[in-house]
Amino acid sequence: MPRPRLTGLGAGLLSTAAMVVAGGVAWLLPAGAQTVAFGVLFLPVCALTGLWVRPADLAMGPVVVPLAYAIGVLPVAEGGGAGFTGQVMGLVTTLALNAGWLYGGTLVAGVIVTVRKVRLMSAARRKARSVPRRPAAAEQAAPRTDHEAGPSGRRAPRSRVAP
Repeated sequence: MPRPRLTGLGAGLLSTAAMVVAGGVAWLLPAGAQTVAFGVLFLPVCALTGLWVRPADLAMGPVVVPLAYAIGVLPVAEGGGAGFTGQVMGLVTTLALNAGWLYGGTLVAGVIVTVRKVRLMSAARRKARSVPRRPAAAEQAAPRTDHEAGPSGRRAPRSRVAP
């Protein structure tokens, strides 16, 4: 499987283009099966978006897929009349009636992105633990004398006196 790393914008463009194609394919089907086919095609697009977004833009995965769904569902929007307002009402109706697909796909992308982020954080934590710590330059300096140390053995803070 290819390992592309898309920016947030690239993931949005890819998912939108895929959903526009899915909307065109679903438009060719009979009226009752259009929205179901579109929703089924939406789920793999969400999974691929969650997998292919680069680590720096992981938060964008679950954000761009609902936008892609809303744009891609335009060809199969139900009940719209003629004109702009009819199309908007058809889009709103379709989004409301098929919210399960929209939420499900967004959840798929969100779970994939969350798992990826947890794995990245645990890998970074393992890497940080495996790197031996080098003493700081101040710790490598000459040992302190007794007059520099306070009663607890720590060095007393230096007073700052303005000239």
